[in-house]
Amino acid sequence: MLWSCAAPPFPCRLTVLSPASESLLAHRGFVLFWFARLAGTAAAQMAMVAVGWQMYDLTGSAWDLGLVGLLQFAPAMLLALPAGQLIDRWHRARIVAACLGTSAAVAALLWAASAGGWANRELLLAISVALGAVRAFQMPAQQALTPSLVPQAMLPRALAFSSAGMQAAIIAGPAIGGVVYVAGAAAVYAACAALFGLGTALALAVRYEHAPPPAAPVTRETLLAGVRFVWQKKPVLGAISLDLFAVLLGGATALLPMFAKDILHVGPWGLGLLRSAPAVGALAMSILLTRWPVRRRTGRVLLGAVAVYGVAQLVFGLSTSFTLSMLALGVGGAADMVSVVIRQTLVQLETPDEMRGRVSAVNSIFIGASNQLGEFESGATAALLGPVGSVVLGGVGTLLVAAAWFRLFPALADRDELVAAPAR
Repeated sequence: MLWSCAAPPFPCRLTVLSPASESLLAHRGFVLFWFARLAGTAAAQMAMVAVGWQMYDLTGSAWDLGLVGLLQFAPAMLLALPAGQLIDRWHRARIVAACLGTSAAVAALLWAASAGGWANRELLLAISVALGAVRAFQMPAQQALTPSLVPQAMLPRALAFSSAGMQAAIIAGPAIGGVVYVAGAAAVYAACAALFGLGTALALAVRYEHAPPPAAPVTRETLLAGVRFVWQKKPVLGAISLDLFAVLLGGATALLPMFAKDILHVGPWGLGLLRSAPAVGALAMSILLTRWPVRRRTGRVLLGAVAVYGVAQLVFGLSTSFTLSMLALGVGGAADMVSVVIRQTLVQLETPDEMRGRVSAVNSIFIGASNQLGEFESGATAALLGPVGSVVLGGVGTLLVAAAWFRLFPALADRDELVAAPAR
């Protein structure tokens, strides 16, 4: 709000600015949290590069590389519901800080093991389990915390701005990790420990109004409350399940090495560019959504974005041009970012604050399942139909899902305003 005064004797007047006209940077807790997530995401991406490379150096086994991903996914699935219960009871910023601090300790252990020469296959697999357990708490805590740090009307912009930072970290983190790895795995883990430590300190500085809920025993009913809420709230169920099926059917990431080598004939450098193209498209779109968030006809925009994502997958699958393939992946990443921001905003706005931890935990299960099972689906269908057939089939499936959701979830498809306009 602003005071403005004319020359005497005219009175002063108070002008109330709508949250949409405010700057996100004016909210200190959000800014601290944004930088904490940026540091943590960059460190996690660097650690993934180092662990994968070090594992392959030690064992030379593709099976062990697969185990690293599986062992991170399994505990995240098993602990999701208890994590949601904890997140709805405790201070969410402190939970994020504890997760980042645990990751810093894990990185320090890998640093010591690599520098001392006692890093082995068993240690890396055990570390993968620990990182998966941390992720079970960190992902839903981060999702549930953001709505407490900005006014409701600013939430779409806040989520888009957060996504821009995360995409930048996802692009830069692996590249930085690869460069630092030239000095050895220990150097990468030392940098990761420092970044995780920085994220921990920033998260501890986040303040928001937290009212602990009344003490109550943890029961089967409270653990499953998030699942029950999602099932009963059809727009939320439609938004979460849309991500599951769209990514499950439309993901082509696991097949990019086959396209780079056998279809586009571009080699490792081309593979790196193909892998970065969706993130570049997503980053560009998240910047645009920060400035111009989707305000009307959000349900149709959401389903339309999923349809564009399916078309982009079709174009990529049929393309034999490296330039066209890069463009298709970039457009797909941009369309997916529109879907992500709308879905995350809708889920957070439709969920009461006391339920956000448990609902975010259910959402994280869907996200993890779609990513992991999507890679499996792509590999299985590629074994039967070849890489082109697999991606084309996935693109068609994604288009069918977008069309089906118009009929199955009319409340989602007909959603107009994502956030109600503030009173003037």
